[in-house]
Amino acid sequence: MSDPGEEALPASLLLVGAGRMGGALLKGWLNLGLAPERLFLLEPQPSPEIAALAAAHRISLALPAQAPDVVVLAVKPQIFEDAAAVLRAKAGPQTLILSIMAGKTIANIAARLPQARAIIRAMPNLPASIGCGITGAVANSEVSSNERRTADRLLSGVGKVEWLADEGLIDAVTAVSGSGPAYVFLLAECLAEAGIAAGLPADTAARLARATVEGAGALLAQSSALTAAALREAVTSPGGTTAAALAVLMAPQGLGLLLETAVEAAKRRAGELSG
Repeated sequence: MSDPGEEALPASLLLVGAGRMGGALLKGWLNLGLAPERLFLLEPQPSPEIAALAAAHRISLALPAQAPDVVVLAVKPQIFEDAAAVLRAKAGPQTLILSIMAGKTIANIAARLPQARAIIRAMPNLPASIGCGITGAVANSEVSSNERRTADRLLSGVGKVEWLADEGLIDAVTAVSGSGPAYVFLLAECLAEAGIAAGLPADTAARLARATVEGAGALLAQSSALTAAALREAVTSPGGTTAAALAVLMAPQGLGLLLETAVEAAKRRAGELSG
């Protein structure tokens, strides 16, 4: 009996752009078992790491002779116009377009690849580079259930996938999970600085803050049956030190309002960039 996951992998795939995120996807697909002979890579200036990976697996660095089953757009949005001119002949009505470009809408992609029918827009985040990402994805009405299953399989190579009903939600995904890792890094940074202010040596404060964020994230990941709020309550003793700190962070003008304002600013900017 064949593996259902294997059945969801495309017979041929063209990856356009192999920067940080495109390269992470490429590695994820190889780990999923996508045969290298099915892969084609269009990247004029591959990094030494990507060039070595392509050479080791004998991945073609040329356009396929026939239109591939899937084209993954992982180029910077500002060079999409030039890339689209090259891709038009390879993006036929039977080709699934999967875009991870920031700011490029499904309508924008369809206008530049007019023969393409099925288009999916996705927004992965930085932890995808270590296989721990989360991707928000939305499909147009032309995407079949099999094509969506294929896209889900490909995106799951770098982490979890959250499907959206409305493309308008992509800006919110960008603001929450796309930009979110930076918020967590800032938390570690600020926690270390607070430790220094409390009297700790700088290197000790940095190690404590980093390990705390790492451990809390791992605990959150391993406690899927519990909400973040439940975990917070579990570590908070009434009248204790954590409760004293949370009284500040959870005040009406505290962390909750600050993050809500920050996410709204990121969402607004994402909308502006989508133009």
